[in-house]
Amino acid sequence: LFSFNNNYNNAYLIYKLNKKTNSLTLRSDIYNINLSAGEEFVVFDYYLYNDYNEGLNKFNDVFKKKNLDKIFGYTSWYNYYQDINENIILRDLDAIDSRFDLFQIDDGYETFVGDWMDVDKNKFPNGLKAIVDKIHSKGLKAGIWLAPFVAETKSKIYQEHQDLLKKDKNGNLISCGGNWSGFYLLDFENEEAKKYMRKSLEFFMDLGFDFFKLDFLYASCLEPLKGMTRCQTQNYTYNFLKEVLKDKIILGCGANVINCYNNFDYLRIGPDVSLKFDDVWFMRGLHRERISTKITLQNTIYRSFLNDRLFGNDPDVFLLRDNNISLSNKQKEALITINALFGNVLMTSDNIADYDEEKKKLLSNAFDIYYHSKVLGFERRNDEILIKYELNGKVNNIIYNTKKGVLING
Repeated sequence: LFSFNNNYNNAYLIYKLNKKTNSLTLRSDIYNINLSAGEEFVVFDYYLYNDYNEGLNKFNDVFKKKNLDKIFGYTSWYNYYQDINENIILRDLDAIDSRFDLFQIDDGYETFVGDWMDVDKNKFPNGLKAIVDKIHSKGLKAGIWLAPFVAETKSKIYQEHQDLLKKDKNGNLISCGGNWSGFYLLDFENEEAKKYMRKSLEFFMDLGFDFFKLDFLYASCLEPLKGMTRCQTQNYTYNFLKEVLKDKIILGCGANVINCYNNFDYLRIGPDVSLKFDDVWFMRGLHRERISTKITLQNTIYRSFLNDRLFGNDPDVFLLRDNNISLSNKQKEALITINALFGNVLMTSDNIADYDEEKKKLLSNAFDIYYHSKVLGFERRNDEILIKYELNGKVNNIIYNTKKGVLING
């Protein structure tokens, strides 16, 4: 097994597995690099092991434990999505108890994606500052979501300042996806665009936000910067975020994994949790990378070796509520348990004031697992993953059924 690409600051090492021929091809993404006479550039640099545990030991030897703080928090997204307002946010904030560390406002506070400093006055007539102050008065960190590299077509940035948007060699704007009204990439080679990105981040810093959930970060390497590979471009743009935000806590989302090392504190390591176990059927054919509780739970387990070494793993939210969700109670239990076992961020979008005694007990048990358990190992057997962990001096065995999304006692 190849444990990791040590050339992570220069070029992505792309693995292509052909199951028909049982072959593995490596390709170094050095597109856009031009070398002058005498210059050197490392194209391939990797470790090769025939044993997974040997490779993992090497990985752990190179990337030492960071001993990051665990975060237990709330985010508004997975209940209301963009349909948030001041009343909803303050109501859910009132329900938060002393176990929580963070209260994070997600997408929906701004008028349009890209116009970050234009807080929607219909939704938030008193702005965000008073909410930040109330979050702090409860002893919590205040978090905000934004996608600093992009702007949607309905935004003033797109409508009035297309000179700030990145164009390809044919003069076309760089489309980053179909979310919202469609969204496009800001131009890092344009100093005014960089100033705008900096000003947007500083706007929230000045309001007192401590925690920044930065999303759709893959966008900055869709068109590499002049003379840089995609990997070098991502390093440059992620370094920019770190430089602007200084000592603020950064959670990266939709980001290329290796570039987050030493740039971000935490990283979402899988797709969004879906309110149905594997989302609606037609989404499976529309997106290569889509929201899916089924997929993200497996990412949470298999990418756990990255946790507290490259960054703290964010496995995404758990959801225990009964309304506005199609997960079964057993699937909800599996979701909160696996997130608590394998992540460094434990978040929910539930209004916990609505929890009955059974849900309160599940949350308390997960809280205990989150802070006091130690995973001893896991092993896959067909559609099941056997997980062994220690909690309060006792060894526990559980089996996660990947098809059904439920736990079975081992």
